[in-house]
Amino acid sequence: MEYNFRDIETRWQERWKKDQTYRALNHSTLPKYYVLDMFPYPSGAGLHVGHPLGYIGSDIVARYKRLKGFNVLHPMGYDAFGLPAEQYAIQTGQHPKTTTERNIARYREQLDKIGFSYDWSREIRTCDAEYYRWTQSIFLKLFHSWYNCEKDRAESIDSLVALFEKEGFTACNIAYLTGEIEKELQRFTAENWKSFSEKEKADVLMHFRLAYLNEAWVNWCPALGTVLANDEVKDGVSERGGYPVERRKMPQWSLRITSYAGRLLRDLEQLDWSESIKDAQRNWIGKSEGASVNFPLNGNKEIIIEVFTTRPDTLFGVSFVTLAPEHELVNVVTTDEQRANVEAYVKMAGNRSERERQADVKNISGVFTGAYVLHPFNGKKVPVWVGDYVLAGYGTGAVMAVPAHDSRDFAFASHFGLDKLIVIQPPAGIENNFAESSYDDKSGTCINSDFLNGLSVKDAIQRSISELEKIDSGRRKINFRLRDAAFGRQRYWGEPIPVYYKDGIAFPLAESELPLLLPEIDKFQPTETGDPPLARAVNWKYKGQYNYEHTTMPGWAGSSWYFLRYMDPNNTERFASEDAVSYWKQVDLYIGGSEHATGHLLYVRFWTKFLFDLGLIPVNEPAKKLVNQGMIQGVSAFAIRLNYQFYSEISTEQESEQGTVFISKEYFDNLITNSNAEIDYATAKALPVVQEFLQTKLAAYKKENPNAKGSFHVHSISLIHQDVNLLDGDYLPADKISGDLLSANGKFLCLREVEKMSKSKYNVVSPDDIIEQYGADTLRLYEMFLGPLEQSKPWSTQGINGVHNFLRRTWRLFHQGGTFNVSEEAPTAQELKTLHRTIRKFEEDIERLSFNTSVSTFMICVNELTDMKCNKRAILEPFLILLSSYAPHFAEELWALCGHTTSVTKAEFPKWNEEYLKESVFEYPVSVNGKTRFKINLSLQLTKEEVEKEVLQSDEMQRFLQGSPKKVIVVPGRIVNIVV
Repeated sequence: MEYNFRDIETRWQERWKKDQTYRALNHSTLPKYYVLDMFPYPSGAGLHVGHPLGYIGSDIVARYKRLKGFNVLHPMGYDAFGLPAEQYAIQTGQHPKTTTERNIARYREQLDKIGFSYDWSREIRTCDAEYYRWTQSIFLKLFHSWYNCEKDRAESIDSLVALFEKEGFTACNIAYLTGEIEKELQRFTAENWKSFSEKEKADVLMHFRLAYLNEAWVNWCPALGTVLANDEVKDGVSERGGYPVERRKMPQWSLRITSYAGRLLRDLEQLDWSESIKDAQRNWIGKSEGASVNFPLNGNKEIIIEVFTTRPDTLFGVSFVTLAPEHELVNVVTTDEQRANVEAYVKMAGNRSERERQADVKNISGVFTGAYVLHPFNGKKVPVWVGDYVLAGYGTGAVMAVPAHDSRDFAFASHFGLDKLIVIQPPAGIENNFAESSYDDKSGTCINSDFLNGLSVKDAIQRSISELEKIDSGRRKINFRLRDAAFGRQRYWGEPIPVYYKDGIAFPLAESELPLLLPEIDKFQPTETGDPPLARAVNWKYKGQYNYEHTTMPGWAGSSWYFLRYMDPNNTERFASEDAVSYWKQVDLYIGGSEHATGHLLYVRFWTKFLFDLGLIPVNEPAKKLVNQGMIQGVSAFAIRLNYQFYSEISTEQESEQGTVFISKEYFDNLITNSNAEIDYATAKALPVVQEFLQTKLAAYKKENPNAKGSFHVHSISLIHQDVNLLDGDYLPADKISGDLLSANGKFLCLREVEKMSKSKYNVVSPDDIIEQYGADTLRLYEMFLGPLEQSKPWSTQGINGVHNFLRRTWRLFHQGGTFNVSEEAPTAQELKTLHRTIRKFEEDIERLSFNTSVSTFMICVNELTDMKCNKRAILEPFLILLSSYAPHFAEELWALCGHTTSVTKAEFPKWNEEYLKESVFEYPVSVNGKTRFKINLSLQLTKEEVEKEVLQSDEMQRFLQGSPKKVIVVPGRIVNIVV
């Protein structure tokens, strides 16, 4: 009976589906374990072999936990709203829903083939109305909430309204509020509040709501027709598509994640997440402690430029103030003489993203506004500049420039010839050439600083803040780099925002009116006037007369709470029942890519904390443990393409021939050797090596045209990706490249390079091909065998035959002469030792998620059992239980052949016994006159006297003995030392 993996895997996948083997219960006396994968966006390309890496790891843990007696929740779904489907719809006119459903069907087919233990009864799709109904519901809860800083939690906006009705917005209730609200609003009394119109009250409350609408600087991508979040923009272009991004001010729905910045930072310490992920979040949140300082405008002290600084000790070193180009006061403070220059500069700077401005430290630019502010301590006039190295989104969008003690201020001042006032004397022994660089360290003594002179930096910071507060020119402040999350997207394929507009006021829908369904439209791009695609919807109005919000939610909205919906996916009354969330609480193990360190993980933590504040869930973090799987990389193949032009001259006529030739790496290497040149394949340095080819063409031409003159010119050498699925090893069939070929020995050898696996790089390997050739269990074992889960590694099938052969050897343990044959005979001590050593190692490995070492342990175990010709049920069945987490189809088949009528998933995980692991024999090293001469295996049950006797009587020892030894030292279980 052969191991027919195709038949076995198909049958067991159908059996699992029919029996709902992996269905989790929401009510169980068993302890719960929730293991979750970051759900995929279903692209048209389907899964490649890199995608299942983390899924296989989580599946192994889920299966292991079931065997250990846990009620395991292991769900899967789809992050189904997204830009790619919309872009495809724009190009083809096909509805994104159609594309998405087709892609999901493809993903499901592939996931089923790999044999994952998902509870498919809990499948979710973020684009389903019954799912995004609850995404909209959570948005409404955010809209109806504000953050009470005194209580350090969110609460109903009604409590704020009650506060305004009782006290108004005055100094006495500032402590309750958050962020920059106090400087954005005029203070008002309770009587004022009661007299406000509905629109005025709505405008005030927008400053406090956790989901709010305001004018904001956003990353606008004209090519995509949408706003992008900061993490969706890299180097001034969109992360998806690489389109230019510009800064633009426009009405924008946002979420006030900044209110949670302190908690998001503080609570990282309680999480069992990798330090790299926690550091990424710490840096993104970016906590800074310092002071808010007011600089009144010269000539109009009512206008204040507020700056945030972590170095108030350097206040006497301020030589200018710099505003971000987007700062609201740029237009206010700029003088008429400077207005044209400032407006031109602001327009230029608006085309650069914040990331680009932060990264570009070489190209210094700025412009003087013509205005001056007054120094808060000495009243000196300080010039006001505009510079794009200052970001509107950080601090107040204005900085007090201290060039002698800040490197970016130093570069700006050096470029424009501005003063550099030295106010910190470095400690003794530290030299600094202030003419060439700034001294930025927070150590030293204050000089040239009036009442701060002689104080250390640390003491001067505290003293300067106290003095600022005394004269009402500043205050102590904690600042965060984290910005509020832009929430609206000018797209079609997303969750509609449940808001309509009446008399200029944004009104939320009632919960009973949800879901607000995504309407049908004729085209999927923005309107001709630039409005979002939803503006195309016909008769899509609230109660037939009021416009709905035309932007949709971002892709991360649905993924910010999906772990909760898995707990109770069919609930029509609540996003998940109280009983379900009380039982499952949070994810115990979350596995996904490190690229989501901020974009997803920060938002899901924010939404979790918010729902916790409202008392809707019992936890304030989504996942106890987070593991980032590495990336399985592709090994790309390249052909070297040469573009050349050959010029010939016959009498007065001139001809030219342009050509392309593909050069085999082998042929290319020969040319390199002959040219003695240092070569970079992808640059012009490689051009000399093609001289042989071009000279040959020239010689052939002259042979036919003796009087001809000619020359050649190489335009470029480039590397062209080739489809790795067409290669035989590193060789590409010559007929697969169009164009002339230069190859050695009739074979075309490609360059190989490890890169990200991507359809665009033609290096994608489908799991379907591997499963067809070797089976899903081989794929699962092999992906784990490649290396540690967290590490990236290149895909190679060089070792896959070895893994497949391991399964065949295991199969043969259960079969003799092609017939299933398992013995009831009692196992030997050595067989028990092999088994229990494997069980112990398995458990140690799985707790560390060290899957690759477990696969190695399996192989060692099977090799030893094969050598012992072991086919005993007492050994093989426990081993099958271990293997079932990694190779479930294989294990299920053999488990059934062993006579079991229930799934191996219902088995009890075997316990290892220390007694079976104790050694009965020890290999004693025997030293003669201090030098080890030989080794001898002896029972550990022997006494010292018996060990001595056995050693002295051994043939090896007789060669060294001449009579009786002078001295014999025996350390049982360690060593024998003999002096002769």
